[in-house]
Amino acid sequence: MYEEAFFHLLNNLHKTYKINNLAIAGGCAMNSVANGKILLKTPFKKIYVQAAAGDAGGAIGAALMTWHKVGGEQAKKRVATHSHAYWGPSFTNDYISNLLKLQKDRIEKENCKIDYIPKISELTKLVAAEIAKGKVVGWFQGRMEWGPRALGNRSIICDPRRSDMKDILNLKIKRRESFRPFAPSILSEAVSEWFEQNDDVPFMMQVYQIIKDKRSKIPAVTHIDGSGRLQSVYATTNPRYYALIKEFKNLTGIPMVLNTSFNENEPIVCKPEEALETFLRTKMDMLVLNNWTIVRKNFT
Repeated sequence: MYEEAFFHLLNNLHKTYKINNLAIAGGCAMNSVANGKILLKTPFKKIYVQAAAGDAGGAIGAALMTWHKVGGEQAKKRVATHSHAYWGPSFTNDYISNLLKLQKDRIEKENCKIDYIPKISELTKLVAAEIAKGKVVGWFQGRMEWGPRALGNRSIICDPRRSDMKDILNLKIKRRESFRPFAPSILSEAVSEWFEQNDDVPFMMQVYQIIKDKRSKIPAVTHIDGSGRLQSVYATTNPRYYALIKEFKNLTGIPMVLNTSFNENEPIVCKPEEALETFLRTKMDMLVLNNWTIVRKNFT
């Protein structure tokens, strides 16, 4: 019923205004399955669903309205772009270092090793290699995402090639119902090679069908109906996450990773303290806090 009404409204909108670009928001815009069918069931050519498409997203409209009202002619001439969702708090390596010093005894009691890796290239190569070994990695970087989706800064990252990865994740951390899928984060330039539709999906708000002969290669992120709720990842908006996926592709030939939110059964972690707590109380294999890594010593 929802999709029938949704596409009826959208087709009437296009017929009335003859505009090929569509932006949608509000609670219904969180329906990523319906969003993924817009280009198939309407004449629209391009869609945009912002990162916080629920009630919280109203702040964007309020801010833009104020900007145009008080910003003068220059504001009216400029188009405000919202190409990423990384607007939350961030924490320095020094902040994390102090936290790890305070928690050193506790971390060591959990049989974990702490390291600092200053070079991003070395960090991403190390983490990509461990993901390829089937390890479950907590990836905490930069500013937190705004909205309900983890988009590579407060994420748990795994290997999408393993058919048992859903079970491993649920055993170690998530305890999620077996029918609920996990999402693929894919290099933006590789979307057309893996999905039947090719579009920008930076906020994980659309579900597309995975190309049939590719599904068996990425079973951990392929839903029972052959679909995936993808996130297209760009070097310009999240260079560190992009570099991690690129390194994983270099190792495996697969230009994506499994991405799920960094939490157990509580809200997505925001602070390093919360990430460390989640790591220590679950069976996560590795935690990456900016340039700091914490690894369980039985981690091979």
